[in-house]
Amino acid sequence: MAEPKPGEDGAWYVYKCDAGGTRDAFYRPPVWIPDGPQADDGPPVSPAALAEQARSQLRLPSPKIKASPADEQLVTLPTWLWLERSAWRRVTATASVPGVSVTAVARPTSVDWSMGDGGSKVCHGPGTPYRPSEASKPTSNPRKSSPDCGYTYRSSSAGQPGDAYPVSATVHWSVTWSGADQSGSFPGLTTTSTASFRVAESQAVNTGNE
Repeated sequence: MAEPKPGEDGAWYVYKCDAGGTRDAFYRPPVWIPDGPQADDGPPVSPAALAEQARSQLRLPSPKIKASPADEQLVTLPTWLWLERSAWRRVTATASVPGVSVTAVARPTSVDWSMGDGGSKVCHGPGTPYRPSEASKPTSNPRKSSPDCGYTYRSSSAGQPGDAYPVSATVHWSVTWSGADQSGSFPGLTTTSTASFRVAESQAVNTGNE
């Protein structure tokens, strides 16, 4: 006697004569009959449903935090902040079924910096890397601030866990989709990178000539 396979759809059937025939004395056990094959043509998949699938496939990077000074920040001396430029880029993912293809696109738009001392900074880009070659110029000003993403600490990190401030950079991503002559957008996504900044009391900086 056939038994149902795990997960198989079907039903048990019992032999029964109910149309005026001659009833016999033979016992016939129930018979398992699986459902027949379903038609391949299911309901069409909507572009919006494919867009959801494409969105779930997005793999967003968490850019590494960079700062200058590199090893230790100084109280009252401007800190330059930036993220790895290679990770500041659009990210795409595509979902398809026969005849329909939809692509989701995530773009970084801004960064929320939490500096660990209670202060914060919002930057509308990855920030500008500090170039060490600039520091060697005679006209270099060590107190020059970053043109687009910087912060100045007012107290040292001494006494903090590890004598350092926990710093985080949360990148906000806008997400849109398009395909099959349709388009739309999703609620934004975020990724967060972390680092620890040691901040020491700064010494007087003499930028003039005696």
